[in-house]
Amino acid sequence: MTASTRKAFPVANTIHSLQSPAMPHETTVRVRYEETDQMRVVYHSNYLVYFEVGRSEMLRSLKLPYTEMEDKGIVLAVTEAQASYHKPARYDDLLTVRTRIEELGKSRIKLCYQVLRAGELLCDGHTTHAFLAAEQGMRPVRVPDYVRAALEPLIETSRVA
Repeated sequence: MTASTRKAFPVANTIHSLQSPAMPHETTVRVRYEETDQMRVVYHSNYLVYFEVGRSEMLRSLKLPYTEMEDKGIVLAVTEAQASYHKPARYDDLLTVRTRIEELGKSRIKLCYQVLRAGELLCDGHTTHAFLAAEQGMRPVRVPDYVRAALEPLIETSRVA
């Protein structure tokens, strides 16, 4: 996503809840000292951890925690990750992670993220995940019906040209 095509996510009114389809889920994280470098700036790879927190909390809010999927033999493997860094987060900052579903394919899901501090965009990016059957040698499988039913109403429908 380039600066000219980047768009802001619509915002849900309440943290940790989706108010309507295509609204991003929001969760907050506080930057811990261990996540920073000697200058107390968040180390770049930690933004991927923040993406994971956003994804996990979004799934949990939909009553689809990773543990439930794993208990049913389904795992999500990251097949692609991308992050663009705009401004640094620092030790003790309170960050908002916005997570939304962009695509849901036959056996993959693409999620987009924004990490903000007081409404200011610090980082954005996406991850793509494959649904795999743990008991079948980590073979790709179709998105389970119960997962698809929970996620489809939330897929981003508006696209930037």
